[in-house]
Amino acid sequence: MFLDLTKVGIYAVPGHTDMRKQINGLSGLIYDISDIDLQAPNIFIFCGKTKKNLKILYWEKNGFCLWQKKLGKDRFPWPKYSDDMEVIDLEKLRLLLKGIDFWHEHKTLESKIFF
Repeated sequence: MFLDLTKVGIYAVPGHTDMRKQINGLSGLIYDISDIDLQAPNIFIFCGKTKKNLKILYWEKNGFCLWQKKLGKDRFPWPKYSDDMEVIDLEKLRLLLKGIDFWHEHKTLESKIFF
């Protein structure tokens, strides 16, 4: 990618996306489910039903770019359903591309004394 990923919003689109969709279909999906400016410095990540494909859509200067990663073996970790797109950080994007399921990591507890 030619983006500075430290300066963009990274959005994971929940559920399963039809991987036959290309730029127009994916951008239309974002337009329908959110009010996020598609031309702002953001990337949107989509996952197919089999969890073997990821697509990343973003706007760069004068047009959309679409990247795809298709696994030959194994599956990407991906939440089944959610109400909203989830904002993730760059480290979580790296973990996702490596196949590490950060969606099921241990959550921080409120500070209580455990005996």
